[in-house]
Amino acid sequence: AIFSKSLHQKRLQTNLALPIDNETKIMGSSIRRTDLLALSNLRDDGRKPEEIRRMRIQMGPITSTAKSVGGSALVEMGLTVVLATVKGPMACVRRSDELPDRAIIDVSIKATPFAPSGDRRVTNPNTDRRLIEISHMLKRALEATVLLHLYPKSRIEVSVVILADDGGRLCASINAASLALVDGGIPMKDLLCSCSAGYAGGTTDTTLVDLNRREESSNGGQPAVHLPCAMLPQRGTIVLSQCESRLPDFDTLERVLDAAMDGCRAVFDILQAAIQEHASKILAIRNGNGGIDTPFSQ
Repeated sequence: AIFSKSLHQKRLQTNLALPIDNETKIMGSSIRRTDLLALSNLRDDGRKPEEIRRMRIQMGPITSTAKSVGGSALVEMGLTVVLATVKGPMACVRRSDELPDRAIIDVSIKATPFAPSGDRRVTNPNTDRRLIEISHMLKRALEATVLLHLYPKSRIEVSVVILADDGGRLCASINAASLALVDGGIPMKDLLCSCSAGYAGGTTDTTLVDLNRREESSNGGQPAVHLPCAMLPQRGTIVLSQCESRLPDFDTLERVLDAAMDGCRAVFDILQAAIQEHASKILAIRNGNGGIDTPFSQ
């Protein structure tokens, strides 16, 4: 035992005395996490190009009462967190707003001051151009999904609060509003799902699905291609698609749109599983075998 110990000490001293190659130093210090991800054909957050962000869904986080919300949903897509609530159908505030053959949808979107990672300014939802644009697109998508003819001369109010913004807030708002309508019992043609696709850094080599905030922003002066898409997966109908970037040809647009539709189908599977889980909990409560956790109350 003493001999083996002294032999081990000699070997250790010999290894310590060996000179370290300069290339070993450089390689050990220069390889970063982003380089390893690039060599593995992975994105900065470790996802594959066709992989969506991790989603967490909670239906009915706000307790529904007769005078408050009819349905609610909390959706997390990566680091983006959105809370949506639905009220109605109810009477219109003004008779001039009533439509004799269908209901109207009022959409309001607010962002908390701590939602974006960099900009901490308090935004006014009535004057902020980006929030107004998102509310208009969300309204058009919901109007193409909800069966409005069942509620003539009435109003459905949808309120969305962006709690954290790491990119894709329009897609997260659409998914949260769709689940809130399901929780409120509002009939729809199909479950509305949304996801984005595009190219990051001005290159069109690899199509990315479900872009985050860093991928949506320009990189090195090259604008990123970002195309949010909302569709009814079981019908195969696109209800919303917008791209503000310039694409080189029509084939590129088809590739990006197909990738966004594949992302919507992946989101649909997650939303459908969340609805089934929520329905099973409600059935268990009716049978006296369980309960629903409600972290928020109103």
